Order: sequence, then C-alpha cells, then structure tokens
Amino acid sequence: MGQNKLNTFARVRELSGWKAASFSAALLERMLPNYSLFCEVTDFYDPQVCRTCLDLIWESITAPKSKINFSLQLEKVEEATPDTAAYDTYGVYPAIDAAVGLAALLGLLLTQDLQGAVVVSKLSQGSVEAYLLSSGEADDETVKQHPLMEFEVAIQQELLECVEQGTDPGLTAKALKKIALEEGISNIGIELGTAS
Repeated sequence: MGQNKLNTFARVRELSGWKAASFSAALLERMLPNYSLFCEVTDFYDPQVCRTCLDLIWESITAPKSKINFSLQLEKVEEATPDTAAYDTYGVYPAIDAAVGLAALLGLLLTQDLQGAVVVSKLSQGSVEAYLLSSGEADDETVKQHPLMEFEVAIQQELLECVEQGTDPGLTAKALKKIALEEGISNIGIELGTAS
C-alpha cells in the first residue's frame, strides 16, 4: 500500500517509454470525448483528427515497428486546438485541455518533453477541478472531496497500478483502455455515447 501513498504525479514522473505513453493515452481516452462534444456543438473542427491521432499512438505502443510521423500528427493537433478568445462557451476549456494533452503526449513520443505524462495527468485533474468550480458543483474547499474528483484520482491510481505492473505493452495497453472506458464517462462526466 506504500506505493499509493506516493503522490500521483510523483508516480507518473517515474514512468518512461511505452509505460508513460500508454498511461497518457488512457487518460486521453477520458478527455477526448470533451473535445469531440465541443467540436460537434460548435462545428469548430473535425473531431476525427484528434481521435485518429490517439489511435495511431495506441498503434505505436502495441506495434512499435509501425512507422508513424508524430511530427506531422503534432502539427495537425496544434491546428485542431481551439482558441479561448474565439468561444464564450465553457466547453472550449476541456477541449483545449484534451488537445494540449494530446500534444504533450506527442512531445513525449518525439522526446521533446520527457515529462509529457505528468502534463497529461495534471491536465486531466485540472479539467475536472475547473469544471467543478465553474459549474458551481464545488468550491476551493470541497473540490477534492467531490465524487467526480475522487473518481479522477482513483482512476489515475488504478491506471498507474496497471501500468507499473505491466510487462507486455500490447496487453497492458488493452487493460488500460478498458479501465479508462469502463464507466462510460469522460473525466468531467460526459457520457461517452454522446460523443463517440
């Protein structure tokens, strides 16, 4: 149980290689529906661009020999990142978090940012916190105790346990994806069916 006492971000920082990448990809599975929903509501961009990018990342983890141009993917994701100034809807913020998280994971894969997994982990928790505060469901005092935030922390820890013990990238990726999608909601509680 001592492992759990370590702060989530400290544990994420210890991850490297395919473990860091697959942990991040699993978190992004829970963030991307927020992006897709934003795109559907605002007609901002084709949500498939980021979805395809995440699928390619999973492919690179499970089939390391696959040739994927991550620099090109990063350009696409940067182009697909909304600008807060252009939207007065709250949905732009979790959408940006998802796109920035995806860019951070690509940075990790391109070895431009070896702390990419920590960035994704913090963005995912930050998304939940910002959503709860802006919706009035919680305030600074109660946000950590809110079920959605407790669930976010629990999921990150469950994903960490899975990836820390994993030895096979393919099997571990499959298990991580299952954990991420099990509850059928995004990190801020959007039902996954609404933004497939």
